[in-house]
Amino acid sequence: MTDDATLGGYLAKHKRPPAFGGPDGAAYSADVLIDDEPDDAGRFGAALLFVRWSADGTVPQGHVESDYLVFGATRAEAELAVHALSLHDVKAALDAAVEAGSRRPDW
Repeated sequence: MTDDATLGGYLAKHKRPPAFGGPDGAAYSADVLIDDEPDDAGRFGAALLFVRWSADGTVPQGHVESDYLVFGATRAEAELAVHALSLHDVKAALDAAVEAGSRRPDW
């Protein structure tokens, strides 16, 4: 039985990214970003990409990204670690990313 309370478990069980309501009232879906190359310390970082959807849910209207949430010695290790995050942790990362985005100046 797959535990769909984790990001990886949810993806495996439902065959789609989890969706969340953001603190700005918009709907978001979550996906994983993993570095293609290691950093100077030899680690692969993993973060989350949150796609913001239109009010009717049919068209993407932007995105926000989390900071690095986990690291691994390999891409596979980083992927396992990010997939082990609870959906509560994923939602907290979304809330932080939306809040950080709202503090950025318009250029």
